[in-house]
Amino acid sequence: MKTKKLKEPIADGLHKDYYKNGMLSSEGSYKDGKKNGVWKSYLKNGVMRGSGHYKDDAVTGLWKFYRENGKLWQEGKFDKNKRVGKWKRYHENGKPLDEGSYDNSKQVGEWKYWDESGKLVKTKRF
Repeated sequence: MKTKKLKEPIADGLHKDYYKNGMLSSEGSYKDGKKNGVWKSYLKNGVMRGSGHYKDDAVTGLWKFYRENGKLWQEGKFDKNKRVGKWKRYHENGKPLDEGSYDNSKQVGEWKYWDESGKLVKTKRF
């Protein structure tokens, strides 16, 4: 019979993970063995992939996600790992792509969609 090796508990305080190439992949803090506070994740090229907050191991509050070129891709809020409230996504040129709201990770209300020139091309209700 095989025994399962238990993971060692994670110490409270600042924690960093690294890719095999030595580049930082994520950093943040643990409290009582759970992710808490600001966390940042990075792509293998060192560019920030995302940043936001955790509370008791759950994604919460405002988060921002970035493209490989470092430009903002999307931003919005979470509540206990669920998308909530207003979210925005952006084209590579920085102009809005779409915008709308979530409730319990489901699109709700009016959503607007723009082309790369910034022209509103569609409105949809959920």
